[in-house]
Amino acid sequence: MKSSVLTRYRVMAYVTAVMLLVLCTCMVFKYGFDMGEDVTFAVSQAHGVLYIIYLIFAFDLGSKARWPFGKLLWVLVSGTIPFAAFFVERAIVRETLPLVSGAQPAPAKV
Repeated sequence: MKSSVLTRYRVMAYVTAVMLLVLCTCMVFKYGFDMGEDVTFAVSQAHGVLYIIYLIFAFDLGSKARWPFGKLLWVLVSGTIPFAAFFVERAIVRETLPLVSGAQPAPAKV
């Protein structure tokens, strides 16, 4: 597997996770303090587009790493749970790094 596949996934995992945290913050301001409705709309739209790109890159990585369906589903859903993508990304990188270098994959604990 090429290292660019893993790099694309890693970048989008971090971007999606950060945007989700920004979106959660915006939602607190929108519903808790009744302010920032326009900002919340813009951030939610941006997160939606970035999440779709994340899905594509995660699916690409999962198909090349030959993950079982349950694992792929967990990685795809982790972009919707605040902070989850940070932890899942670390576990996935730890598991797939040997595939990039050509060695046998280590068992994941995801």
